[in-house]
Amino acid sequence: MRILLAGGGSAGHTSPLIATADALRRLDPSVEITCLGTREGLEARLIPEAGLPLEFVPRVPLPRRPGADLLRVPGRLRAARRSAIEIVDRLRPDVVVGFGGYVSVPAYLAARTRGVPLVVHEGNAIAGVANRLGARLTHHVATSFPATALPHATYIGLPIRRMISTLDRAALREEALARFGLAADRPTLLVTGGSQGAARINAAVSQAAPALAAAGIQVLHVVGPTHTLELPEGAGTYVIEQYVDRMDLAYAAADAVLCRAGSNTVTEVSGVGLPAVYVPLPIGNGEQALNARPVIDAGGGLLVADAALTPEWVAATLPALLTDHARLDAMGAAAADVIPLDADELLARIILEAGSR
Repeated sequence: MRILLAGGGSAGHTSPLIATADALRRLDPSVEITCLGTREGLEARLIPEAGLPLEFVPRVPLPRRPGADLLRVPGRLRAARRSAIEIVDRLRPDVVVGFGGYVSVPAYLAARTRGVPLVVHEGNAIAGVANRLGARLTHHVATSFPATALPHATYIGLPIRRMISTLDRAALREEALARFGLAADRPTLLVTGGSQGAARINAAVSQAAPALAAAGIQVLHVVGPTHTLELPEGAGTYVIEQYVDRMDLAYAAADAVLCRAGSNTVTEVSGVGLPAVYVPLPIGNGEQALNARPVIDAGGGLLVADAALTPEWVAATLPALLTDHARLDAMGAAAADVIPLDADELLARIILEAGSR
């Protein structure tokens, strides 16, 4: 079976694509997988690094507001559609799968034009423009969150990497602490702003470092590949990493995490049973707060608005949380029961079934 997987523009689209490709190859080693992306997105690096072939279509950004860019969309979309049709004609896939983002719209249109079965997976609680279109072109639609409003949708969760979905944090904890130079007898706060980092999170936590250190808390802070930090006096054990390629070890070292609320982050953090403080990205259509809502409602995390995340808030709130072991245990147990972790294989089976018809 030949499968074309389309998705890119951000890690939120690319990571579940790669996880699904891995699941497809586990279920049927004979499948031939090709990916569709843009030259400008993270997929241009991440997909080849995962050992997957990648074809390119022109990037078609979809502006959220009227303006000059909106007027250019039809011409850009026609060019991208022609490119996607050429790729479909050359590869002759049995099924096309889209994960949303810029690249998915031309893939959906090409599949519709050539009569190729289509599968759509939506990663966020609120569907994006691309997947709202794609869901109208097929009955094979899957979502990461139960309340996502799309036609024909089946809730399965978000495909994530096996190294995370099968993680035993306790078994890896000693190795993880050694990897980052952290002590075994102190609570660890993991801080991450996602694949690109988050300046506000970086500033708020780093400026509260003396208060965290005074409470005996050590910090593992993944600042993002383009960010740096200057720590104040009295920061204590504060490990700064620009990028971590073994997030399983970062999760295993942590007792709690402060992070954004992208769908991939929420699924991974809650799935491994980490108590979390979610700081939704303040732009977009509010989907990040909704991504975290099921975990918050279950008692597995806290939600704080980006504007409210100040050094004073961190200093007043996190020491009490990180030093309350009973509360952390209860939050971790609550989080682990919220979101399913087998979405990679569930989606792979949907794809194989759609492609065999």
